Amino acid sequence: MNGSEVKVILCEELESLKKQIIEQHFAAGQKASGRTSASLHIEASESEATLYGRSFFDVLETGRKAGKTPKNFQAIIRQWMSDKGIVATPIPYKTNRPHKYTPQERGDMALSYLIARKIRKEGTKLYRKGGRADIYSNVIPAIKERIKTRIMDLLRVEFKNIKLNNVDV
Repeated sequence: MNGSEVKVILCEELESLKKQIIEQHFAAGQKASGRTSASLHIEASESEATLYGRSFFDVLETGRKAGKTPKNFQAIIRQWMSDKGIVATPIPYKTNRPHKYTPQERGDMALSYLIARKIRKEGTKLYRKGGRADIYSNVIPAIKERIKTRIMDLLRVEFKNIKLNNVDV
């Protein structure tokens, strides 16, 4: 069995897995900026291959639990709102003097603050609902089985072609 044949099988199957994960991620309405799906990449050698994604990729199925958040979490939420096209109700000023933020920016900042606070205190809605298993968990077992079957078929072909003193063994 040639190591490059194994590498080809692993790469083909992991590429298929990557495609299925991205399709299910988009179908679940989780796509915002596209950075998470773009982070998926394959590294392969002659005998093994790994599909890598962002460090928090598992949150796509588990949700984010309550607790400590990054220092700039509200800004992250504002960027997520922008990526998803979520627009808050503008909060008008009561005076006519010049102001630092537009009424729309005030509304977006207020909403992002409330969302960030809710996630810090209770976790995301997905986490509170118990998560899901339809982004990657449901496709990995089938891909593993296909890889095993294809490599076993490759081994069977190798063993059929073994000859000893010009006699098939």
